[in-house]
Amino acid sequence: MSGQVLSHYERQEALLVRRDIKLFSGSANPTLANNIAQHLGVELGGMKIANFSDGEIYVQIQESVRGDDVFIVQPVCHPVNYHLMELLIMLDAFKRASARQITAVVPYYAYARQDRKAHGREAISAKLVAELLTTAGADRVVAMDLHTPQIQGFFDILVDHLFAAPVMVEYLKAKKLEDIVVVSPDVGGVTRARAIAKKLDAPIAIIDKRRTGHNQAEVMNVIGDVNGKTAIMVDDLVDTAGTLVAGAKMLKECGAKEVYAACSHGILSGPAVDRVRNSDLRELIITDSISLPPEKHLDNIVQLSVAPLLGEAIIRIHEDASVSTLFD
Repeated sequence: MSGQVLSHYERQEALLVRRDIKLFSGSANPTLANNIAQHLGVELGGMKIANFSDGEIYVQIQESVRGDDVFIVQPVCHPVNYHLMELLIMLDAFKRASARQITAVVPYYAYARQDRKAHGREAISAKLVAELLTTAGADRVVAMDLHTPQIQGFFDILVDHLFAAPVMVEYLKAKKLEDIVVVSPDVGGVTRARAIAKKLDAPIAIIDKRRTGHNQAEVMNVIGDVNGKTAIMVDDLVDTAGTLVAGAKMLKECGAKEVYAACSHGILSGPAVDRVRNSDLRELIITDSISLPPEKHLDNIVQLSVAPLLGEAIIRIHEDASVSTLFD
């Protein structure tokens, strides 16, 4: 990944003199937005976000964006509904301010786990969010590690689906781990595990689990050989960490030397931090798609930045260049 980013640094001087690209941030993860801005060599645009006494959100753009290429960085993370509504209002504001093209950069796409009707009388909330973003004014969406890739089909606008795998693989290779086996925490994640295993030249294993309810799963057994190996569990997100911690325990019981976990989105809600702190995990590797508050920093939690990856996508979208090479 680093080579791909460096190959485009020479174009950043041209970006500085262009007046038609504007980068803005909501309140969900301003640190990530600032890091992206530094990568691009631009400053974040002026934005006023406030609340009325009853909780209503007020947004005002503090500069002209008429005819500009606008990018809004806003992961839909905790508090999910607030940040989603904030994003929708920002999109509406830019649409009414006559921006030429509005791209919603949504590193973490909430409601993605509700992508189908698993039981009767359920909502397909992932589809609803896609329609809301489109109606509010998004012309394009940049997402990263969607819970299921088919969510792209819920949109009638362009979606660039990026993956954090190159960032994580680069980190794991630098650690020079030996006897690696990449582990999928469930059958549904096999494709993701296989892709990372190929980059690490490692075999895969699968944890067989049974989901008993929302944020509840029972680990059954391990399919594959993990005895004497360094196990790396890979997933798109870690929420309450119950499945992850149970999986790590079973891998150790099956003879794994060490257990690492690489999850793109570190939601870490409820008891997650305590579970990770007291778990068999040597390291939990996450990205900065979601801000990690100081109280959630642990010695065994490593946060990697995806700002260069997202910044490179923004450069290519703005220049009408190919984005597809970033999908690998």
